[in-house]
Amino acid sequence: MMLQRLAYGFLGSMILAGLAQAQEARPPVSQCQLVAEALPSVQFARLDTPELPVHKAALAEDVTITFLGHSTFQITTPSGVEIATDYNGWLRSARLPDVVTMNKAHSSHYTLTPDPGIANVLHGWSDVPGEGAKHNILVGDTYIRNVVSDIRSWGGEVEPNANSIFIFEVAGLCIGHLGHLHYELNETQYAEIGRLDVVMVPVDGGLTMGAQSMSQVIQRLRSALILPMHRRGPPVDSFIAMFDERYDWSMSEHSSVTVSMRNLPKKPLILVLKGV
Repeated sequence: MMLQRLAYGFLGSMILAGLAQAQEARPPVSQCQLVAEALPSVQFARLDTPELPVHKAALAEDVTITFLGHSTFQITTPSGVEIATDYNGWLRSARLPDVVTMNKAHSSHYTLTPDPGIANVLHGWSDVPGEGAKHNILVGDTYIRNVVSDIRSWGGEVEPNANSIFIFEVAGLCIGHLGHLHYELNETQYAEIGRLDVVMVPVDGGLTMGAQSMSQVIQRLRSALILPMHRRGPPVDSFIAMFDERYDWSMSEHSSVTVSMRNLPKKPLILVLKGV
C-alpha cells in the first residue's frame, strides 16, 4: 500500500509538472486582438487633451515614448523595460535597451552587429527566403508580437514578408510600429494587428508609401495617437494634409510623450514630436 501511494504521488507530481510546463510554454494572449474582434467599430480613446503631457514623475500605468531619430523610438514601460524600435546601432538612448526590434529595409533600420549586452534582439525578417519572422515574447510587463508584410528591394522587386509591424502590449495599451511599410495592409493583416491605441507611422513622400495610401492605413487603424517618423519637413506636411476635421494635429516642443489609458486623446491626434 505504501509503495502504491508513493507511485501515485510520484505520478501526480509528474502530471502537475507537465501541466505547469505546458502553461509556461503557452504563448501570451493578445488583448489587442481580442478587443478589436469583439468591438470592431469602437474608437479606443479616453480624455479630450490637445496634447499629451510629459510627466516628470511617471505613474504606474505610464508609458514614455521618446523619438531618437529616423524610425527609432525608445519605449519605457511602467516596470522600466527599455525598448528601441528599428534599432540601427547608432541612434541610441543613454541606457542599453532590454529589447530592440529591427526591419531589414535599409541599413538605417537595422544592424547585424548589435551590442551583445542586449538581451532580446528581434529581427523583422526571416533568414529563410519567403518565410515571415514570428515573435511572441513576454519581457517584464510587455507582450511583444509582430505582423509581417512585403517590402520592395532597392531594385524594385517584391520581397515577401520582409517587413514586420511590431506591436507592444503594455499597461492596457496597444502600441504599434509600422516599420518600413511599403504596401497597404490586407484584411488578414488588419485582423492580426487588432487594435492600436498608439501607432508610429513612416511618412516620407513615397519611399515607403505615398501620403494618401499611408493616411488610408492610419484611418483604418483608428488609433487615438499617431506619431509620424522617418522623414521631416514637406513629407510630414503632406501626410497631415490628408486628414480632415475628424483629426487634431500638434507640433510638440518635446521629443517625448507620456501616455496611458487615462490620457489618450478623445479625438485622434497626430503628434509630431520634436526632431521629426
